[in-house]
Order: sequence, then C-alpha cells, then structure tokens
Amino acid sequence: MRVLGLMSGTSHDGIDAAVVDWELRGDTLVGTVEQAGETPYPPALRERIVGALPPGRVDLAEVCALDTLIGQAFADAAEPYDADLICSHGQTLYHWPGLGTLQMGQPAWIAERTGVPVVSDLRVRDMAAGGQGAPLVSYLDLLTLPERAGALNVGGIANLTVRDSGLAYDTGPGCALIDAAAPPYDRDGRLGAQGRVVPELLDKLLAEPYYALSPPKTTGKELFTPDYVDADVGQADLVATLTALTAETVAAEIRRHALRRVVVSGGGVRNPTLMGMLRARVDAEVTVHEFADAKEAIAFSLLGWLTAHGLPATVPSCTGASGPRILGTITPGSGPLRLPEPVAVGPLQVLLQDARRPAG
Repeated sequence: MRVLGLMSGTSHDGIDAAVVDWELRGDTLVGTVEQAGETPYPPALRERIVGALPPGRVDLAEVCALDTLIGQAFADAAEPYDADLICSHGQTLYHWPGLGTLQMGQPAWIAERTGVPVVSDLRVRDMAAGGQGAPLVSYLDLLTLPERAGALNVGGIANLTVRDSGLAYDTGPGCALIDAAAPPYDRDGRLGAQGRVVPELLDKLLAEPYYALSPPKTTGKELFTPDYVDADVGQADLVATLTALTAETVAAEIRRHALRRVVVSGGGVRNPTLMGMLRARVDAEVTVHEFADAKEAIAFSLLGWLTAHGLPATVPSCTGASGPRILGTITPGSGPLRLPEPVAVGPLQVLLQDARRPAG
C-alpha cells in the first residue's frame, strides 16, 4: 500500500511529503521510500501562521481562514504525488500538554483535490486516552533503532526517543528560539559561530522548570515564544547562547540515558554550529539519519498505514496514554471508502529502504 505522508512541524516553514510503499513480510514491515520533497508555505500564509501562534491572538474568522488556507496548501503539496492513501498531520497552531491540541489544515481540501482518502487529526485520540499526543514518531523510532541508541529530531522543538527504555519526549527548544533571534533562521549556523556564549544568560535559561519534569512530557511554542528571552546582548551572542541552550538540554538527556549512538533528523542537522556544540557535549556517536529531512513525513505515512489496517500507532510509555490507540479520522476520497483487511498483530520491526538510490 502506497501512503503519502504530509507533515509540517513547529518550524512552520513548509510541508514535507514522502510516498512510502509499505509491505508486511512476516513480522517485518518494509517501507520503500519512493518519493520525498518539501513545499514551502507561501510567504503571506506563513506570516499569518506566525501571527496566530502564541503570544499572538486571533479571532474565529482567522481560525476558519487558516484551516482553509492550510488545507489548500496541503492539497497543493499532495497533488504531484500518486498514492493509495494520504496521512496528513496538518499544522499545529496550539498544543495544550495533556489536555488538547489543535492541528489545522482541513483534510477535505486534500481529498477533493486528489480523490484519495485522507487520515488526519492523529494526535487527539492519544490525548483522550490520557496521553500527550506526542511524540508520535516514536512508533517508527522504536522499531528501527538498535540497542543503546536514541533518535533525536531537532525541529522547532527537539524530541528524543530512547530505544531501551521505550521513552520519547520533548527535551525543550530545538531551533525555535534560534529562529526567533535570527529570523527566519540562522543559515548554516553562521551567527551562532560568530557569537560568544554568555554563561550567565545560559545558566538563567537552563533554570527553566520544564527541563526538570519527568517524561512523558511535551512542550511547544506556547512556552518557548519569540519573546521568551529578554536579554541585553548582541544578536550574535544571543544566537550563540540559544544554540548552546538547545545543545545542552539535548545533551543532558543523551547523557542521562547513557546512549552510545544518536541518530539526528530535522532542520537542526543543517546547522553545523548546533551539531558541533552537541557532539562536544556527549560521548555518544552522533550521526545524521538517512532520511533526515523526510523522516517525520515517513513516520506519518507509517501512521496512516497502521490506521488503515486497524492497528494502534501509539506507544503508551512514550505518550503517557492509558493504552495503545488507533489514531485519526478518515475523510473518503472520490469513491467509496474501501480499507484493507485488518491486521491482527502489528509489526515487530520496520525496515526502510530508498527506491531513489541507484542500485549498486
């Protein structure tokens, strides 16, 4: 079954897409990545999304408009791809840890444009079962990681999956504060490399109570807003200090779990200053994921396959839910909704392979 995964994360810069052909072979689910790409948000729409995020305040007219405009943007992103099913994460506009979460991007626009059924609104069911609704990518991580290894995603917020303990949680800011200090982002980590880490400011930032909370836990731009840091320092020094904050908060968790290897994905891998600061703080081998830019889209493709086959896609030890749950709602495509026969038992491992890579 070929499933298109669509994802826009907390950096809200565009829509990642990945078409994966999933085949269950015994207890192994093999995913062949056939296509992957990114569609940037139109600048005017991105500006409206940024304006709606905390601490911004919008009325219901803007909420309605954004649901439509983001849905149409996701339809634009989906249109070039061919798939049997689409799984759309949408765009998170608000995350209320443990209580509610709002992903926008009306899936009817995607289904209407493509004629393909759409799985959407995946996080809410986990939250209704007492979970955090995140990190949902942990399902993929736990079935692909070796022992003593972790998976780190550095988007706007950073999250870590620990294979041996079966834990996954947000460690704190990824690139969110860096981006806010050097909009739209610190290209190639240049400002961070030019600046000097301010120890007094870094110590103050590390006193944030969130870091002391035990997992499962999630956070977002509701806490780490653009005005989170109020400091009288130069821009380069501020960016350097915020880069060190992300590196140190992630490294502290890697050290806590005594990880030997960490596989990193997300936009943060394109910041060599951040990656260098992280490597300097841990003994673990830090590598970049084979599908670093598309991993979360691949993960949502997997979640769509699981939902279509009647399988739960949450890991209670990661999200804190009372049990595994089948996720999402399904919007039919242009014809009658036909789902595959349910699968009784989920896969014990996931194997990803890249069809785009030349043989040999």
